[in-house]
Order: sequence, then structure tokens, then C-alpha cells
Amino acid sequence: MIFILLKAGLNFLWYQMDSDDGDPGFAIFIDLSPSLAKILDMPILKCYFLLLFFIVISCSSYNASDTPDTLRLNLSGEPPTLDWTLATDSTSFHVITNIMDGLTQFDNELMPVPAIAKKWVISNNGKRYTFYLRDDVFWTDGVPVTAYDFEYSWKRLLEPATAAEYAYFLYDINNAQEYNSGKIKDFSLVGIKAIDKHTLVVDLKKPTPYFPGITTFMVTFPLRKDIVAKHGSRWTEPENIVTNGPFILHKWRHEYKIELKPNKRYYAGKPHLEGIELFMIGESSTALTLYETGGLDIAGIPPIAISHYKDSPEHRNMPMLRNNYYGFNVAKPPFNDVRIRRAFSMAIDRREFPKILKGGEVPAESWIPKGMLAYNPDIGLKYNPEDAKKLLKEAGYPDGKGFPKVSVVFNTGAENQMIAENLQAQWKRNLNISVELDNQEWKVYLKRLKTDAPAIFRLGWGADFPDPDNFMNLFTTESGNNNTKWSNKRYDKLIELAAIEMDAEKRIKLYNEAQRILCEIDVPIMPIFVSAQNVLIKPHVKDFKLNSMDILYLKDVRIEGR
Repeated sequence: MIFILLKAGLNFLWYQMDSDDGDPGFAIFIDLSPSLAKILDMPILKCYFLLLFFIVISCSSYNASDTPDTLRLNLSGEPPTLDWTLATDSTSFHVITNIMDGLTQFDNELMPVPAIAKKWVISNNGKRYTFYLRDDVFWTDGVPVTAYDFEYSWKRLLEPATAAEYAYFLYDINNAQEYNSGKIKDFSLVGIKAIDKHTLVVDLKKPTPYFPGITTFMVTFPLRKDIVAKHGSRWTEPENIVTNGPFILHKWRHEYKIELKPNKRYYAGKPHLEGIELFMIGESSTALTLYETGGLDIAGIPPIAISHYKDSPEHRNMPMLRNNYYGFNVAKPPFNDVRIRRAFSMAIDRREFPKILKGGEVPAESWIPKGMLAYNPDIGLKYNPEDAKKLLKEAGYPDGKGFPKVSVVFNTGAENQMIAENLQAQWKRNLNISVELDNQEWKVYLKRLKTDAPAIFRLGWGADFPDPDNFMNLFTTESGNNNTKWSNKRYDKLIELAAIEMDAEKRIKLYNEAQRILCEIDVPIMPIFVSAQNVLIKPHVKDFKLNSMDILYLKDVRIEGR
């Protein structure tokens, strides 16, 4: 890995050579503040310094705007889709959340507040929500946004033919699950009804106090039936799409850059920014180089550089409501044997991950993240290599002998690579099992998970709304985001009961039992660590606020004194 920064006072070069067996060979970290002549006199750098030319050439391909009021940041990759009914990932969500609004949105304390819905009324039994829409919200083509657009969007989300992974988000609504599964065909039986242009009535199966939080999420945003019908699969292209949020999709140069422009019709007033450029730079080191050379205004910090920037006034750190895990496809050998799943989990010393990443991450054996109701660090399989070896022996693989070939699959990224290599080393050290590593580009990876999930794979989950149901519901039998092929009726029932329980202590007990099933007994997943954000923000960027859900709200951002 080569890592070069060019700005005086912050310059350094990192070179790491990996050995043939995948273990780290050696690494050099050199401050480039001394004179160039002295550096070039160092023999080991003579050939590597030539790489500076190629990195500068590479970075120059990302042509950032010189417009003073344009914000430039890295999206990391190509959004798999901007169809908010089908989107499932944070890359797509970062774009969608800035071109669309829903009924509600989160405030700075992550509480749902009115957006397109000016207010909502909850019935006495807690089962009916009536949303009253503003009458001054328009699509970018001038057509008013109505309750019928929400009704169509939610129907499309639940249509079996749509095959939307987030359809289960609406399962709290009367007959929503039955319609999505095909048990009923008549959508009028589902508890979603536009009474008139400005009134949407939602009837729930049970009281659901977090429901206004669900309506902040992208899959619940309204949608124009005529636009989808007219343009088909190309309705999200800039020349076709209509939106209602603070920015419009101006250009989408696939695999390179998305450009947003302010929406002059936006009901809350025109944003301060004249434009946003979202680059698709897969290498975090390249993005950081662009930040240092003025090409980006905001950039994430690769793990290797965090310690260098920790005292910088431009550095921001925030814990996230985001857990990371490796999942098992429990239908595929050898991980159809729970003893092997437990052994793999118990052979991991999760304390190593924060030491590697250096960004304030928290080791995790349990699933609900720190900072959320029902977080319990006492739940989960603890590091115990001796017991892990015993389980492996019971499963027929003493000291790892005869263990079949296994590929650990993960999406491309510096952090993911480091974690995968560490896991590879720990399983070799503690179980005498050699695994192969297979990293794939994000869109390819997502497709593989849905068509034929690998035997062991890496994923993370960030909160869509700040309630444990959002995390625990992920692994229920009906969840479209459950890639493990695992199903447990008791687990499903516990999640159902916890969702309607109003007493916090009783909810915690239900989630404790469910987490033990998930992380100790059946073990379809291995939680590994809770993430933290480490970001650099230029001083001229004002009112950019990090939040623990990593929601990229840009409508209030200003640029002063670039």
C-alpha cells in the first residue's frame, strides 16, 4: 500500500509490503517535512517517490468545481440505485436523503419531527396514525406532492413483484405482511389510505411508538406513479427523475461523480449551497490526498492516518449506532453446524479491532450497539480459543485437520481488508484453519449476497431509526435483509413482543433473551465491533453536523471564506 500526502506540515509517506503468505511484511512511515533533497537521498525512497507523479495524475482525474459555494465530498462508490423503494445501502441513502423528503425527518437529537407532514394525530388505542400534509410541497416539475403519492409508494414497496428488501419495514401496518407475501391480493385491505390530497391514514396491527421514526426512512418517501410508468427502470436518471427535497439530481456520471443543485421550489427555502459534488472514490487514501490538495471539503480518514490527525482542528470523531458483523449462511457446509459457528466466534479476540482501526471503535460480542436501549455487553460468546478448539474437535475437525476450503467474502475497502486479514490470522492462530479472502466491489457484492450468499460474509448495519427493533428485526425470518438463511420461531416471537412492549425494563428482558439466541445459542452472526466516524472537515464548511446514525443532511450547510 502506498500513501502520500502533499500539504506542508502534514506530509508523510506510508509504504507497506505484504509477504507472500498474507501476513504483514514490513512498513515504513516517513515524515516528508524535511527537504526534498534529503528525502531523495534515501535509497529506499528513490523508486517509490516516482509514485508521487502517478498519484497526482490519478487524483487529477477527479475534477472538482471551482465554484465557491459548491460542497465537495466523497461518496466512496457508485450508488447501486437511486430508486428509494429498492435502495438498501448507505451510499444510495446519502444521495436520496438530500433529494427527497418524507413525512418526517430527524432533528439534531434524532427525534422525528414534521417534514412533508405538518402534523400527525395518534388514536387513543395507539393503532391509527393520521398524517396531515403541508399544501406547499411540490415536485421538481411543479406538480404538488399529495397523500396519493405516499399511498402509491407504500403499495409499490409491498408489491410482491417489486421484491423490495425493506418491505418488512411496513409490516406493523394492518395486512401489509399478508399483501407482501401474496396471501391477500386486494390492497384496499391494507391499512394505508389517502383520504384526500393532504390526509394519509395508517392503521397498525398494534401500538408502535417508534412508527414516526420509520417514516423518516427513504423507503417510505412518496413516489410519482406516472414517472415510474413512463420511464421504467430509467426513471432515476437525471433527465427523468422528479424529487421534492432540498437538492435536485443535476448530473449522474456513473462510476465517477454525482452533481446536485439547489431546489428552488423546496418548501423549507432554497439551500445555502449552490451545488454539491459527490465523487465515487473507492480508495480512502486517494480521497484523503484530494482533501489535502483542496479537491474535497470533507473526507473520511483511513485507519492508518487517524493517529496523525487526532489533534487536528479539522478532525471530528463520533461514535455511531452501527454494528459490524460476519454472517454465516447456515444452509452451507461447514457452517450448517452450529458448533463450527460458535468455534469461529469464540476464536476471535475482538479487542484487537480498535487497536487496528484506531478510531474509537468498541469491541462487540452482542448485537444491539452501545448508545441504544438494551445494549448489553455481557451477552455474546467471549474470546475462548481453548473451548473453540474443543467445539471444532467435536464437529470432526481436531486441530483444524480436514476442514474444507472456505472463502471469507467482504466488500472492498481499506478497513474491511484490515479486519478480514486480522480474522484470517486469528483463525489460523487459534483454530489452525486457513481461510481465503475474497473482496468484491460493492454492487457486485450486494448482488451476490442476494442471489447466493457466501458461507461466511461481512456486513454492517447502521440504525435507520434509533430503536433496538431496527437491529433485532433484521434477522427475523421475514426480513429481506437477513442473508443468513437462519430462522428461529422463538426469536421471531420475542422481537414481535418487544416491539409492542411499552415498559422499557420488560423490553430489555425480551431483547436480552433474543440476543442470546442470536449471538450465543444459534450464532448465525458474529458481531465484531461498533463503528465510529472519523472525518476531516475544512474550516470554511459551516453547519455540517455529524450524527450517530450517519445521516448526511446537507440542506443547512454553508461555505464561508473558502
